[in-house]
Amino acid sequence: MTAFRLVIFLILASNAFALTAIFPLKDVRAGQHGIGKTVFTGNKIEEFQVEILGVLENLGPKQSVILARLSGGELEKTGIIQGMSGSPVYIDGKLVGAVALGFPFSKDAIAGIRPIEDMLALAETPAAERTAVLARLSGSHGLPSPEALWNPSLHAPLQPGLGDMIDIATPLSFSGFSSGTIEQFATEMKKFGLEPRQGVSSGGHLPPQMGNPAMLKPGDMISVQLLSGDLSIGADGTVTEIDGNRLYAFGHRFLAVGGTELPFARADVITTLANLSSSFKISSAREWMGTITEDRSTSVFGELGRRAATVPLEIELHGSRHSPLHYNMEMVNDRVLSPFILQMAVFNAIDATERTLGMGTFILHGEVDFQQAIPPLKLDNTYAGDFGVPLSASLGVASPLAYIMGSGFDSLQVKGIKLSIEASEKKHVLQVDQVAVSKKEIHPGDTIELAVTLAGENGTEILKTIKYRVPIGAPAGTIEFTVADAMTANLTEFQQLLGTPPKSPSQVVTFLNGLRPNTNAYVRVWRADTAFQVQGTDLPDPPPSVALLLAKSQATPQNTWVGRGSTITQMEIATGDAVVTGSKTVQVEVKE
Repeated sequence: MTAFRLVIFLILASNAFALTAIFPLKDVRAGQHGIGKTVFTGNKIEEFQVEILGVLENLGPKQSVILARLSGGELEKTGIIQGMSGSPVYIDGKLVGAVALGFPFSKDAIAGIRPIEDMLALAETPAAERTAVLARLSGSHGLPSPEALWNPSLHAPLQPGLGDMIDIATPLSFSGFSSGTIEQFATEMKKFGLEPRQGVSSGGHLPPQMGNPAMLKPGDMISVQLLSGDLSIGADGTVTEIDGNRLYAFGHRFLAVGGTELPFARADVITTLANLSSSFKISSAREWMGTITEDRSTSVFGELGRRAATVPLEIELHGSRHSPLHYNMEMVNDRVLSPFILQMAVFNAIDATERTLGMGTFILHGEVDFQQAIPPLKLDNTYAGDFGVPLSASLGVASPLAYIMGSGFDSLQVKGIKLSIEASEKKHVLQVDQVAVSKKEIHPGDTIELAVTLAGENGTEILKTIKYRVPIGAPAGTIEFTVADAMTANLTEFQQLLGTPPKSPSQVVTFLNGLRPNTNAYVRVWRADTAFQVQGTDLPDPPPSVALLLAKSQATPQNTWVGRGSTITQMEIATGDAVVTGSKTVQVEVKE
């Protein structure tokens, strides 16, 4: 045998023996006994006893689950433990599956074991076919949109019955986060099968170098680090199997985000806490081990030794009662998760030192840089009001990032995010109170003056004037003058983007950077005529024959019927650093 063939033989042989022998689902019978492995304390893998009760056929689409009674170790007093998802189960020394499901509020440690065949199936499928396989094996409805994670209004409540078997909740450990932040976002996280736990992780900065993957064994605890650094978020689970540099864990979905890059670390269990509702492990991440590359319905799996591409996140908060606070973190680079995590981090930076109830104003300046030569996304805006202002500010930062990352352009890879927040306990708000015009009837070529009154706190009134000259040749009829806040103006402008989807990454960024800030009032001069947009350009009052053709094609992306009237021109009224709210409209008649 040549040296080359010997090397190939050794490589194939090592791969062949890397995966533990499998105990197939077809051979599982009630009454069989086995053992499971997990960590109850520290990093010591301990065994627990498993008694097979039966197989639940077709519990999910094309999925069967092994029903078993667990005993031994801490399980006698804790029952099923959050964090033991993925704990491997063996019969006759062969791997049968992973502890993955349980019954809410069950007094007995009865669990559903995910057959190992289901966990391995997706990993062995080429990436291009995984979506189809997922639909066949699990009936998945596809990946959630970015808005489905960071927009709470789009969530449907998850309300399992007491007798339902569900995925064991994944404990989500927070470090550096305030109780107010956890409470604010807990409902949304629970809807995805996550159980937020404040102060049950030591968090902090992990050593930058990668740990030794050989230290990781089936039954060990891992923590998927969604955010690390001054603030940290880690999702805890257990390793089911290691095949070469491949790792299988959890035995169920994490968030079902599909192909992704989520860094994970080896974790130690500080202690296991018995709880009347659901017991859980208190853990601490120790060292980087690799990257989760797939998050599917039956498991998560990834590569040992692979370093995930994360996004540096810097937040600086300037408050009126303390010196500037700086937060430096590394955030996962995922189109679904990143906007949601950014929103939590921004909200937490405010909630940690500033009040979140009552009057407040937050001035935000920042930018999102990209890997390619694309202008940065600007995050400059002001938020003020009496209630929920920090939530509005954090959503105002997360929304454009979600749009960027979900736009479908691979070249829009985020390089880093920097954000500065200036906080005040005063409400800097001006309401559009009155709009008056100098003339009610005008002729083409005439100049009209608009007087806009803006009302603020303590009876403050600010008068702004602006002039408009009616173009020569303007047709007779009514002209509308709408003075509105940025939200109203931006929503009107947004119709153009719906009519013509962006064709390049630069166009996406340019559109977002062109959205109006909250600190100006905006005057829109328009007519109530039927109007159309052709490739994003207004076509007001077209001839009847042209209008008929456009109306027939109004559902196409290129030609859209517009019910908002035709815009003649737009102007701005600067108001300083106060947030403008409200909208008023006046009419002027143009005479021939």
